Amino acid sequence: MQTVFDAAPASARSLRRPTAGFARPATSFRLETSWADSIEDLREVQRLRFQVFAGEGGARLSPPPGTPPGHDADRFDAFCAHLMVRAIGLGDDSGEVVGTYRLLTPDAARRAGGFYSETEFDLASLAPWRSRMAELGRSCIHPAWRTGGTILALWSAVGDFMMLHGLDVAFGSASVAMSDGGHAAASLWRQLSEAHLAPVERRVRPLRPLALETLRDDLDVETPSLIRGYLRCGAELLGPPAHDPDFGTADLPMLMTLDGLPRRHRCQFHGQADA
Repeated sequence: MQTVFDAAPASARSLRRPTAGFARPATSFRLETSWADSIEDLREVQRLRFQVFAGEGGARLSPPPGTPPGHDADRFDAFCAHLMVRAIGLGDDSGEVVGTYRLLTPDAARRAGGFYSETEFDLASLAPWRSRMAELGRSCIHPAWRTGGTILALWSAVGDFMMLHGLDVAFGSASVAMSDGGHAAASLWRQLSEAHLAPVERRVRPLRPLALETLRDDLDVETPSLIRGYLRCGAELLGPPAHDPDFGTADLPMLMTLDGLPRRHRCQFHGQADA
């Protein structure tokens, strides 16, 4: 769940403009999901992540030695399943990767030495659910393809993956940009925690907490659309945000169960998505 969101105050949203150089092609396309099964697929995913996280979001990435320039990589990549959404045009056999998630299963997490989220949070409270959890991370969508069709394509494939592997709990972080120093992120946390905070027994502790006491939390912040989507699907906040200085984000820990999905949203995780 690690898409980086702009949590600017609502009054500033209408002033946003599309990022230069990210125009969506006018040609007719279809969206197709698949899982990376080669190093070439993985490199495409890593290039998209670099483009979004570093090029658009300004993240200071520290990939492992040997990573090609212009790629986002870390040690967890080798243990994850990487979901790709491709935009395929007429007469095109492959298409460009325009969206991605990576998923880490409990078995893979054991081989990796833990979940990625354990580098940011103490997950001890989730121990009873650990064998049922799929960690969603490094999610991003090309700016020109941030549409409902792309999101539904990702979610449908994630739901199929979880059912195939006998997993019914999805968790991860929703990363909120801190371009204003963190005031909007703190305000978003306050707003969402009033209605969506998990019970005490499921809350997690950030290892590097966002310094909420030093930030304003009274801004009128519009909840980013994908976070709204998670919340409509029954997701809950697991606790206050962690600060990720490399990505320049406040990371909100979130969790949802497939059994807890409202009936009207279950098709998003078990259906076919169109562009």
